[in-house]
Amino acid sequence: MKEIIATLIITMTLPCFAESKQINRINSITGASTWEISTNGVYFSLTQILPEQLQAFYVNRGFTLKQIEPYSSSCVYMTVLRNDSAPDAIHFVSNEWSVLSAGNTHRLKSVDEWIRRWENIGIKKSAIVAFRWAQFPPEQVYQPGGDWNQGMLSIGLPPNSQFDLIARWDIKGKAYESKLVGVQCAK
Repeated sequence: MKEIIATLIITMTLPCFAESKQINRINSITGASTWEISTNGVYFSLTQILPEQLQAFYVNRGFTLKQIEPYSSSCVYMTVLRNDSAPDAIHFVSNEWSVLSAGNTHRLKSVDEWIRRWENIGIKKSAIVAFRWAQFPPEQVYQPGGDWNQGMLSIGLPPNSQFDLIARWDIKGKAYESKLVGVQCAK
């Protein structure tokens, strides 16, 4: 009986990972690549945002090219997470996600880190607010049936880096994850 209880406890604490086939696409107009996967009823994707696109977007929101350059060269993606058909609401905290690159694991560069950096160098409040609203949420809950969000996500790697990203979420405390493999930062 003790062995059965121990097995149940271990099984309940390990993340669930249903294997799904990853799809990679390239936009024929922009050349930007997308990596996507559906796992356990949850759709997850990363689409490259080219540095020039980021610069144009943020210069039009009050940043100078010099101010936004560290961000635009930090390997940024349009990120989508959607609860298509999970058995209940999914909850995630992006600080629990992992980036694996060149044999090392690190966490994502957080929205708060970027905001603190810019507040310390005197960037206009309106530019910082525009930045914050364009980012992928650091924590969110999505209901089944297609509830979702998208936003920019800084990986924190130099241009042309390659990495794997493990996104984690839970459903009623049970851990799940999805892994995108061989993602390439824009040049």
